Amino acid sequence: MEISISPDQLKALIKAAVAEVLEERRDLLHQAVEEALEDVALARAIEEGESTELIAREEVFKLL
Repeated sequence: MEISISPDQLKALIKAAVAEVLEERRDLLHQAVEEALEDVALARAIEEGESTELIAREEVFKLL
């Protein structure tokens, strides 16, 4: 038995499934957004670090 579904029906089913997951598992969306923000912050820190003066490793450990 073959099941046939139109593209519009498939789109509606996918939308409903995603909406249901987001309602039931808000933590997944929260975690994804949090990780994305951390990635952006890390990328900005790396870019900023690339444009600053280099210092000796020993100086870093003194500050720590």
